[in-house]
Amino acid sequence: MGLFSFIQEIAMDLGTANTIIISDDKIIVDEPSVVALDRRTDKMIAVGGDAKMMYEKEHPSIRTIRPLRDGVIADFSACEKMMRGLIKMVHSGNRFFSPTLRMVIGVPSGSTEVELRAVRDSAERADGRDVYLIFEPMAAALGMGLDVEAPEGNMIVDIGGGSTEIAVISLGGIVCNNSIRVAGDELTADIQEYMSRQHNVKVSERMAERIKLHVGSALTDLGEEAPEDYVVHGPNRITALPMEVPVCYQEIAHCLDKTVAKIENAVLSALEGTPPELYADIVKNGIYLSGGGALLRGIDKRLTDKINIPFHIAEDPLHSVAKGAGIALKNVDRFSFLMR
Repeated sequence: MGLFSFIQEIAMDLGTANTIIISDDKIIVDEPSVVALDRRTDKMIAVGGDAKMMYEKEHPSIRTIRPLRDGVIADFSACEKMMRGLIKMVHSGNRFFSPTLRMVIGVPSGSTEVELRAVRDSAERADGRDVYLIFEPMAAALGMGLDVEAPEGNMIVDIGGGSTEIAVISLGGIVCNNSIRVAGDELTADIQEYMSRQHNVKVSERMAERIKLHVGSALTDLGEEAPEDYVVHGPNRITALPMEVPVCYQEIAHCLDKTVAKIENAVLSALEGTPPELYADIVKNGIYLSGGGALLRGIDKRLTDKINIPFHIAEDPLHSVAKGAGIALKNVDRFSFLMR
């Protein structure tokens, strides 16, 4: 217990793949959403990047957990421990202070009341006193610098690790939205399945992520922006002998096609429910992409060609939600869309 207590304000993007924490307008924590626990005592061994290094490499006494799946908390206890560990990184230098936290946390727009309560409870158990929740598309819009309170329609497509959040925003509220549990994790699973079926090689989740990073694409023709082939090493699925398989971006684009098509259909579904006046604004302004999925090569061009509305990738898509939550943190008395 510290000698003194003070209030510290932090904004958090509690993501399926990564958790980002902003304090005093600075990104203090940007770590994978992974925690490693001792199976016997259930005590935390590592969190964030250190735990990610152990992921899929642990021995029976250690279990590594991704507490969030599909954008929501799947393991309540592990999520609480992970949040505590990451929050400690924020004030690691303050040995004599025990901060009370005011927090703004980004949550999927399709969250149920039970899922919202789980996030709030986890935050409160991790020493959060004043906990506010903000829907991720709204936070992303704020983080991109959009005027969310203007009488004008803006559409945000936030492609995260576990869910894709699509929302039309006007006058400080979400007019219509569509939240699907299809995002980066499903793209990773597609690659794992493809490598097993097509090349007969077993790849881990981490290797599939590396393939996605190096040669992931939404288009089969990237022109001059085409990446070099990526060499994958792994065991043969039948013989267990080592294999070396070069993978090109075109074949990964084919294997990701069905999942990207689901995102396209979700955007079209949200547009169908958009009032005509706001629809006209969206056609004029374009649609904004954020989240890690926005970095998939060619995703903006593919969506533009399919939907005939320009898609713009945020300047910093990975941190848009966290930055927006930070802006909301400074305006908790002003923004009525914040949930307590």
